[in-house]
Amino acid sequence: MQKEAFILRKMELSDVVSGMKLSNAEGWNQTEKDWELLIENAGNVCMVAEWNNKVVGTTTAINYSNNVAWIGMVLVDKGYRGQGVSKALLANIFKKLGHCKSIKLDATPEGQKVYKKLDFKDEYSIVRMLNSSITDVPNLEGDTLPEPVQVKHIGEIIALDEFIFGANRTQLIKYLVNEYPEKAWLLKRNDQITGFALGRDGNKYHQVGPVMASTINDAKILVSKALNKLIGQLVIVDVLYDKDDLVNWFNSIGFVKQRPFMRMYRKENPLPGITGRQYLIGGPEFG
Repeated sequence: MQKEAFILRKMELSDVVSGMKLSNAEGWNQTEKDWELLIENAGNVCMVAEWNNKVVGTTTAINYSNNVAWIGMVLVDKGYRGQGVSKALLANIFKKLGHCKSIKLDATPEGQKVYKKLDFKDEYSIVRMLNSSITDVPNLEGDTLPEPVQVKHIGEIIALDEFIFGANRTQLIKYLVNEYPEKAWLLKRNDQITGFALGRDGNKYHQVGPVMASTINDAKILVSKALNKLIGQLVIVDVLYDKDDLVNWFNSIGFVKQRPFMRMYRKENPLPGITGRQYLIGGPEFG
């Protein structure tokens, strides 16, 4: 295949089946619902590369209020690699995201080398941990107990997430709470939400995250509550680099390190957020 042989176009809902084939081929965890979230929001930029009416590559960018655009789902069919497909998709998306203040992504070690050539810089590392079957998780307690997230809490959680993450992620927060309410927990003090844990079902395993909290103990309380609802299940978490205490705690309850990601930003990083209060991310495609 020659470079000029493929065309780029906007990704449509009818492309979800093709997207799932590509992500499944890589053993990734996305579901059809995840793809639909990325495609349906008008502010997002989702593109496919097509060769003879076959989708051979994808790239998505979830747009967090024109402040941070999050690149994900950079996939190319194995039979079409080395032909400039991902480079063309990314160049197209960067052009369309010129109005965003920041462009970020979470890269695998292999991807990190590629993105550095595209003006991305390292911010910090993240470690993925897996538990193949959640068993006995201590039900941790503090001065306040986790409560289920209700629809009435969504606005306050969005505001807290924006303060800590650095950009407004309304579409992601609403998606996680509405689609997976049984995985959504919060902590309150003085009638204000001080931390939360969200999660989602995956194609291969459950993911816990994002988790935002004031302290490591609060983070553990929220995570232990979430994990106790997943007994016997396959679970992954993506932990921020500086949370050694949390990594050790996950090790103590049966989680094993899988692989690292590197959080990267393109050119500048005007919205870094408050990493000290971020414990688990929502997955590399969402930040």
